This record gives sequence, C-alpha cells and structure tokens, in this order.
Amino acid sequence: MENLISLVNKIQRACTALGDHGEASALPTLWDSLPAIAVVGGQSSGKSSVLESIVGKDFLPRGSGIVTRRPLVLQLHKIDEGREYAEFLHLPRRRFTDFAAVRKEIQDETDRETGRTKQISSVPIHLSIYSPYVVNLTLIDLPGLTKVAVEGQPDGIVQDIENMVRSYIEKPNCIILAISPANQDLATSDAIRISREVDPTGERTLGVLTKIDLMDKGTDAVEMLEGRAYRLKFPWIGVVNRSQADINKNVDMIAARRREREYFANTPEYKHLAHRMGSEHLAKVLSKHLETVIKSRIPGIQSLISKTIAELEAELSRLGKPIAADAGGKLYTIMEICRLFDQIYKEHLDGVRPGGDKIYYVFDNQLPAALKRLQFDKQLSMENIRKLITEADGYQPHLIAPEQGYRRLIESSLVTIRGPAEAAVDAVHSLLKDLVHKAIKETPELKQYPALRVEVGNAAIESLERMREQSKKATLQLVDMECSYLTVDFFRKLPQDVEKGGNPSHSIFDRYNDTYLRRIGTTVLSYVNLVCASLRNSIPKSVVYCQVREAKRSLLDHFFTELGKLEQKRLSSLLNEDPAVMERRSALAKRLELYRSAQAEIDTVAWSK
Repeated sequence: MENLISLVNKIQRACTALGDHGEASALPTLWDSLPAIAVVGGQSSGKSSVLESIVGKDFLPRGSGIVTRRPLVLQLHKIDEGREYAEFLHLPRRRFTDFAAVRKEIQDETDRETGRTKQISSVPIHLSIYSPYVVNLTLIDLPGLTKVAVEGQPDGIVQDIENMVRSYIEKPNCIILAISPANQDLATSDAIRISREVDPTGERTLGVLTKIDLMDKGTDAVEMLEGRAYRLKFPWIGVVNRSQADINKNVDMIAARRREREYFANTPEYKHLAHRMGSEHLAKVLSKHLETVIKSRIPGIQSLISKTIAELEAELSRLGKPIAADAGGKLYTIMEICRLFDQIYKEHLDGVRPGGDKIYYVFDNQLPAALKRLQFDKQLSMENIRKLITEADGYQPHLIAPEQGYRRLIESSLVTIRGPAEAAVDAVHSLLKDLVHKAIKETPELKQYPALRVEVGNAAIESLERMREQSKKATLQLVDMECSYLTVDFFRKLPQDVEKGGNPSHSIFDRYNDTYLRRIGTTVLSYVNLVCASLRNSIPKSVVYCQVREAKRSLLDHFFTELGKLEQKRLSSLLNEDPAVMERRSALAKRLELYRSAQAEIDTVAWSK
C-alpha cells in the first residue's frame, strides 16, 4: 500500500512542475482529483509544531505574524536505513542534510515568489523528506488563519488566506487535518469553524488537539478527545508539543516524543486514551487513512485521466502543430499544409469527398441541353438560304451543287456552338473554384494560419483562371476545326441532285425554287446536328484535359515556385497566428504531458484490492 502514497507524491510533483496548482483556470486540473491531507489551523495553534513532531525535525520557519505564506506540500518517504535528507522540487539535484538550511530555503523560496512584502501566494513549495523515522505520508501545510493583518500586509490578506485555505479543503478529495489548541474554547477554533463550513458532517475531518499540557489547572480535554464536545467521524487525537523553552534549548524530537508518551501514560485523566494519543500515533493514522482514500479514488482518477487525455489531444489537433523557428522548417510546414490541402482537393475531384460529380453533370446535362436549345431558324430560314446560296454563286450559277453556299450556311450555323462550349468551360471553372473553397475549409491547418489560407486560396484561383483560358482556347479550337474542314463522307452519301438548278436565262433571284432551297436547309441542319453530337463528346474531353486534369496535377505549382523565392520574414508572415492560440497550445501541451506522465505512473503501480 505504501507505493500508493509514493504514486500520488510523484503526480503532485509533476502537477507543480507543469503549472497545475488546482487553481481555477481554462485548463483541466489533475491536482484537484488527487487525495491530499491539508493542515488547517489558526496562528499560534501549534500547527508547525505538530508537523515538526510528525517529521521529527526542526525545519519550518518560525516567527510572529503570518510565517507560512505559501502552501507547503510535505512528502515524507520512509527509507530502510541511511542518513536523513531533504529535497526541494525547485532544486532537484541538491540534497539537504542540514534542516536549518531547509528552513532557510523555505523562507527564501517564499520570498522569491511573493517578495519581502509579506504577501501570500497559492503556488506551492514541494519538500520531500527521506528518513528511517517517518511514515509514508503527504501533508499540505496551509497559511495559518488569522483575524488581523500585521504591519506591512494589506487589509485584505485575512480574507485572502481564508479563501486560499477554503479552496483546498472544499474539494471532495481533500482530507482536513484541523489543528485546535486545547486551552481555547473549541467554539472559537478557526480550524473547526472553516472545516464545519465545507464538511458539515465531519466525514473528511480529522481533529487534533494541541497544548493539552498548557490547560488551566482543574480542567482537562477528555470531553473533547472523546468527541463529546464536537463529534467527528474519526476520533480526536491529542498531542503534546515542545514548549518554546524546549525549542530555545534545542531539545531533540526523540526526547520530546518520549516525554509526550510519558505525559499521556502518567496523567490520570488521559491514561485510558494513551494508546491513541501522541504525534507518532497521529502520523500512523494519517498514513493509513491516506492510503485507504487513495485506493478508493484510483479507478476514478484513471477514468478522469483517460478522458482528459482524449479531450486534450482533440483540442491540440484542432489548434494544429506549433511553428518551426528556422526558415527551412517554416518552408517545410507551409509545403506540408499545401500538400494536405491539395490532397483534399483531389479527393473532391475523385469522388472520395462530395463535389466532383457536379462536373459530370455539366457534361451529361448542361452541355447537351445547351446544344439542343440552339436555334438555327435564323441561319436556315428560306430568306437566308436563298441569300447565301445566290451570293455564293457570284455572277455564275453553280453547275452541280451550290458548294460555297453550303459551306457558308454550315459555318454560320456552327459558329453558334461556341456559346455552349464556352459556357461548359465556365461552368466547370466555377465548380473547381467552389471545390477550392471547400478544400480550404476542410484543411484544419489552414484555419490555424489566416495569412497562408488567403495566399493558398488566391494562388489556387489564379491557377484555375490560367487553366480556364487554356481550356477555352482549346475548346473553341474544336469548334473552329469543324468550321474549317467539313466531313466529306456525309455529303457523298447524299442523293445527287439531277436538276441543274433552274434555267440560266431567268433572273438570278428566280434561279432556285423553294423546294430546292428547303432541301438544302434540311441537309445543312442534318450536318450541324452531326457536328453537335461529335462536339458533345469532344468538348468534355478538352475541358477535363485542360482544367480538371491540370487542377489535379499542378494547382499550386506556380505558388510553390514563388514560395522558394520568399525571404524568411515573408515566410514567417504566412505562418502568423493568434498569440492566444499559441499560448493555449503551449499550455495544453504541458497539461497533456502531465496527464500522460500520471497515466504511466498509475499503470506501473500494482496494488492489492
């Protein structure tokens, strides 16, 4: 069971090292979930003497006024043999064997945090003491409760101390060690008053009576020690500390403990209670009780740690990775983010993510519908056919068929296909732009860097614009090619015209009758429809080749080329992010390190049920 206390000791030290003091903050706290014993008492209640008696060493600062101005997390480690020594968390490689030096370091470390203004701080000092003469135990010594501020302290310090003490003892995992002097009325005890406020049933409170030997003659503490004056769940424990004269004479703890045992054994009023009195008994009770509480809390702590690790990892993932310091690292970070964006963009086009299917809709529905909607009535009206046919003959009538007239009618009709062809290019361009915006939103890393997000978006759109121009040029060339060279086989398969086209002696305007011109119109329309059917298949190929394929292959190529030319200052500006985000990420990373460390520590400890 002793390794359970050691486990909590390690986690508490890790908490302090990584900034988790159990204070209210925007970060999850592990400190609050750890069972601990908080030592509470008024000034001059004998609190320091009780702690020194448990340890068996003089090591706490003494003096008038508020001496303890920071919480002291005192971790006792029982060793089999060897010299006693102490270690501070803030001085990890230094061992103290002189406990007078320990006292001085507590004072100095307090002043480093609070200055010499007698202010208080909630940041704890961690002190570990290793000795063959102690039990495994962890205590948190809190500033003594007071009613009046001393000279040099602000008036609010009385309330500040009470608030700090309450912040520790109101937590359900805190065991309260309430120190009260027996030579004062329990009704006026600061420790009992504040303990009763946070633990009205006394379930978490262990009461200690000090200065029993200093009570007025004719009075005793039996009623209090037997729990009749104020009942708690656990029996009261009385202790007899060294007097100030003993301290001044440097009476050692071994002698003091012996005198304490003799006092309870030889005083008639306390003989029947002697077996559960004294600082040695107190230390054993506290150690056993702390072990029991820790054991009962371990499953809950494990569950809390696992849940919090998942939450911290999820938030860190949302915030993104920290920025590299050097130019190469920044360039690599930008390239990696761009690669992720490019991959998401390709997934949209390839159907892994939604959006790419809309491009097929352009080819399968919008383009055919636009071609069907083309009206050739104007080009193939009887008036226009007659005009173009007669104009094409010039001063001589055609001999077999009006070839030049056919060509002019076909070309004037085919030119109208440029509109649907351009519309298909623009429609696909619009969809590709929409997918850029979608891919940017779906790239978490780009949310982290607003400047880079804008640059990547602009670069992608510029690339798509260049691709659109190339695609429009290639697609319109397909239409122009159909105009520049007609499919001969189509006309060869037509039935040959046996008429010569009218009587040459007639006027040029009477040269062709309506039936003949109507047949020319029908022939031209059939050919134009043939071309439309062909372009319906070839335009999508051109658009995909020039736009979709290129977008997949080289959307950010130009951006990458320009990126390599940028100076470090410009690269840094692309990776600027909100300072609050950077601070939050750093704090979360430290807290995650704490929880993972705690999880590893708990996993290595085996305890009996």
